[in-house]
Amino acid sequence: MRRVNESVRQVLSEALLELKDPRIGFVTVTGVVTSPDLRHARVYVSVFGNDKKQQKSMAGLEAAQGVLQARISRELRLKRTPQLAFEYDPSVEHGVRMSALIDELAPLSPEREEIRPDDDAQR
Repeated sequence: MRRVNESVRQVLSEALLELKDPRIGFVTVTGVVTSPDLRHARVYVSVFGNDKKQQKSMAGLEAAQGVLQARISRELRLKRTPQLAFEYDPSVEHGVRMSALIDELAPLSPEREEIRPDDDAQR
């Protein structure tokens, strides 16, 4: 199932780049979970932008569901073509936020401190 999930993720990632829907912004497929019977696939996506852009992109993905399923059917030799269900994945957004908080709170370590010109003269 891992190979199927990764194959579907790869095909969808490539297909998203070719979609012409202006509602779909900068979208990244972060993961795919396919049911064991291959009837359904939950596609996790990360969308760059504010809430309005995210909602528009999700609506565009839902509208393009048939085109994307046809692409999977053409490129992958599966017993069934799974029905796609798109779900927003906030993990990338949370990761960026956590990194910013850590950078803001963490004091400079000795390795990261810059050497001042006065320090060179004293050595």
